[in-house]
Amino acid sequence: MTTEELRKQLMLDAKNGYVGLTAQQREEMEGYCKRYSAFMDACKTEREATAWTMEVAEKNGFKALLPGMKLQPGDKVYRNNRDKSILLAVIGSESLNEGVNICAAHVDSPRMDLKPNPMYEDSGFAYFKTHYYGGIKKYQWTMTPMAIHGVVCRKDGTRVTVTLGERDDEPVFMVSDLLIHLSADQMKKTLAEGIVGEQLNVILGTEPLEGEGSDLVKLNVLRMLNEKYGIIEEDFLSAELTVVPAGKCREVGLDRSLLCAYGHDDRVCAYAQIESLLALGTPKHTAVCILADKEEIGSVGVTGMKSYAFDTFMQDLCDGTGAQLNRCYENSFCLSADVTNAFDPNFPEVSDKRNNSQLNYGVAICKYTGSRGKSGASDAAAEALSHVRQTLDKAGVKWQTATMGKVDQGGGGTVAAYMANRNIVTVDAGVPVIGMHAPLEIVAKLDCYMTMLACKAIYEA
Repeated sequence: MTTEELRKQLMLDAKNGYVGLTAQQREEMEGYCKRYSAFMDACKTEREATAWTMEVAEKNGFKALLPGMKLQPGDKVYRNNRDKSILLAVIGSESLNEGVNICAAHVDSPRMDLKPNPMYEDSGFAYFKTHYYGGIKKYQWTMTPMAIHGVVCRKDGTRVTVTLGERDDEPVFMVSDLLIHLSADQMKKTLAEGIVGEQLNVILGTEPLEGEGSDLVKLNVLRMLNEKYGIIEEDFLSAELTVVPAGKCREVGLDRSLLCAYGHDDRVCAYAQIESLLALGTPKHTAVCILADKEEIGSVGVTGMKSYAFDTFMQDLCDGTGAQLNRCYENSFCLSADVTNAFDPNFPEVSDKRNNSQLNYGVAICKYTGSRGKSGASDAAAEALSHVRQTLDKAGVKWQTATMGKVDQGGGGTVAAYMANRNIVTVDAGVPVIGMHAPLEIVAKLDCYMTMLACKAIYEA
């Protein structure tokens, strides 16, 4: 055997995913990414993603899962968890005692949330005070066009949906930063100190109402909000209003190979799960799709992955098919579909290039996440990774390996540990991202497409 033959047989030879990509695959990829971009334009919060998914699921034959419902192979069911997360399933031909195939993603993203008493006036400016949600570089969120999304439960108990700053004929909102001419002291600070959390105050207006008294700019803004939404200042206490980057998903680069948008983390994987599930026939093993909330702050609360809402959903599936929940869990597999960091040539010092994912090399398989000594990771077993390798190879899915940067450089987590704690074999995999948690993040179209194919392969395994 020649040296070249031996090299080909024994050595790992990772290739850019465009190598060998057929014209048909390229056409399918472009179509998929257009649909994904439309989803991103419509869904900037977990509430919007949940509502969108429920509507699309119902159009594709899914029905709400009710306790006591009897289920047959091919049945399609979902459960809306308090309008902020959603779980879906397609019942397979095998008993749930043989396990289910799960793809789990989250639909919340870093943002700025309004405080319970957010509105104030200072020196002729009306502001909203915010508390950032998830890990962000605070300086990135200044001088950027923002929109307000969310719901307000008014004093009479009615609920109103708020979306301001997305249409071309609507104003946007901004957090100010200091001009360079007067930034001598600010520029001496670290990036973490240059803008602090209490400075993330959103400008609402500067025009006062006619009349006497204080806070006339604030009163003018309240008047406009009341006319449009019927809300009063007290209603902010029972509101969930978030400030997110305004604008649409856009193609990046002259070759249009990349996409930038707010919230690729982790709606890029959420959409991959949704589209692949909707196209599914009757699988061998029941296919379960999870779109969870609160991952960015620890998967807590009634809509997070730690919630018993998932267990209740699975119990109802088992009851409806005559299976046992514990047997189902121990034989199940979960792909924790979450993004990872892509190698960035601008910042090579934070990555172990041999083990870091790269743009255009396909869906990234991550054995462990966490930080320092793998803290917070589920650390998938060799057998679990072998299952993923074989499944993706059989389906012709382009994949690569990933780690979250250099050891001791930082780290991050996913929902994987909370699935594994339920005795479900779990592996992390997802789309590599440039600029994760920035107001706009970058992903590669090819990786988005391959992640969808990976979810499809897992559902069909």
